[in-house]
Amino acid sequence: MLRRSFTAVPERNVAIADGFVTEPYETAWADEARWFVHVLEAPAGARIAFSAETSPEGLTWCAHEAAPVSLSGAGLATMPLRDIGPWQRLRFTVEGAASVRAIVYLTLKG
Repeated sequence: MLRRSFTAVPERNVAIADGFVTEPYETAWADEARWFVHVLEAPAGARIAFSAETSPEGLTWCAHEAAPVSLSGAGLATMPLRDIGPWQRLRFTVEGAASVRAIVYLTLKG
């Protein structure tokens, strides 16, 4: 069987502040996922962390079992996910800055 893959960009050049969540994305067909967060602009001393959330219907959310990922300042970070649910999103915390500017990618394989 031929595997499928797809890359979505749920957030593009967006200001991410503490408590920000991405747009939900339907992932029911996929077996695995990988989030990429590319922080384009961040003030000195800024620390960004993100954690995955999953949902059965895209309305109510709970934490995914994957460990949170963090980075300091601008750069690229990734989070692989296995045993994903039908809907995914990311939740952010930002310390040391009001906001950072970033692009968020979600890659799926099924």
